[in-house]
Amino acid sequence: MPDKILMSDGQLIGLLKADDEAALTIIYKRYWASLFSSAYNILKDRQACEDIIQELFIKLWDCRAEVQISVSLKAYLYASVRYGVYRQIKTGSVRSEIFDDLIERLHTPTAYGSIEHKELLLQINRVIDTLPDKCREVYKLSREECLSHKQIAMQLNISTKTVENHLTKALRELRGSLGAAFIMGALMFLLDK
Repeated sequence: MPDKILMSDGQLIGLLKADDEAALTIIYKRYWASLFSSAYNILKDRQACEDIIQELFIKLWDCRAEVQISVSLKAYLYASVRYGVYRQIKTGSVRSEIFDDLIERLHTPTAYGSIEHKELLLQINRVIDTLPDKCREVYKLSREECLSHKQIAMQLNISTKTVENHLTKALRELRGSLGAAFIMGALMFLLDK
């Protein structure tokens, strides 16, 4: 196996197709940490990320004879993780947490200046502008002024539960209005960082 560790990804795929379990182990060790980091950067859920990566490697082994990698192995694995993350967001329990901090992640120095970033923020602001006044006010205090739920409740003289309800409504509106294209665009942006 020490000789296999030095093999290229292409050579390892050839061995994998020839039912070499050691090749899968090397690929796993070579890419697991970076794939996990990429998924965790989005989901912030250790178990969900581990499940996505485990499913990826199980599928890679189960379909080893048919697997067609037209680009690089690395690109194939990252694309698979990206789709796993998307499925988790679309159907999983971490769905709402993604939107809770998406705005903050979009406001990074590397994002400024890109046309896609500006367009995405413009779309988000359009949706926020359509919210009822109190809901919009709570959302802006939370996201733009970074106030806690308790601070917002005190400032607006409402309960923290009401603050949470307004934020839930705002995030639901964002999800509904911006849809799957927004999710995929945001994921592509976040995974490529």
